[in-house]
Amino acid sequence: MTKRRVSTKPIDHSERTEGPGLIAVRGDAADGGDFRLGTREIDWHHHVRGQVFCVESGLMHVRTRQGSWLLPPHRAGWIPPGEPHKISVTGVMGGWSLLIAPRACRPLPKRPCVIGVNELMLALVRRAVSWSDLDELSTAQKRMAAVLLEEIRHAPHEALHLPMPVDRRLLRIANAVLRQPNDSRTLEQWAEWAGLSSRTLSRLFAAETALSFAQWRQQARLTHALEMLAQGVPVAEIADALGYATPSNFIAMFRRGFGSTPGRFFVERGG
Repeated sequence: MTKRRVSTKPIDHSERTEGPGLIAVRGDAADGGDFRLGTREIDWHHHVRGQVFCVESGLMHVRTRQGSWLLPPHRAGWIPPGEPHKISVTGVMGGWSLLIAPRACRPLPKRPCVIGVNELMLALVRRAVSWSDLDELSTAQKRMAAVLLEEIRHAPHEALHLPMPVDRRLLRIANAVLRQPNDSRTLEQWAEWAGLSSRTLSRLFAAETALSFAQWRQQARLTHALEMLAQGVPVAEIADALGYATPSNFIAMFRRGFGSTPGRFFVERGG
């Protein structure tokens, strides 16, 4: 028999050390609690529990020590227990989070990532949301929670990650590109600006991010493009802001990166 919590105070489920191994909660733009969505910035923080979160519209940008992740609709972000992160929420009207006790996180990825969401996962989440005020799950609920954790464990990872270099010179370049993504300086010019050789810049960027400098800069521009699209900025304006000669050049780059045109990206993902 399940035990239902009786409390007049809102519970911060992300910091619960006791209770069910998995707690599901929904949030929306009108929610006044910790899971309020809409458009907002949430500064650096961390949770006792691991967190899987998914938005149904708009975009989330999650930053961690390992880099940043983009979360468009119907993709789920994973943050392990205790992992410092900050979040930018743009135009998100609804979504859900799974808060997973550290003991249940052991089989899950050790680093943050973005995963695909399938129909079974969504169905289990919808069922689990109704358990959020329980102190103890029934045997059947525990079985469903175990299946949901297995779905998360085996879900495909999405290429929506912008890794950040560690070397202070490379980090200086990376932050400059993020501040001004339309800067068209060559690798050689960036190397001279940061005080290292172009060969060293190329070698270190590949070693620390697993991307060439050109690939990393394109991924950074895609990050900005998705954030601007989520805000409703026209494609022509985005292309100009990112330094592309024509909107068609930007659209071709976007299609190579995401397999979809900017105009259809959020439509195809339910945004």
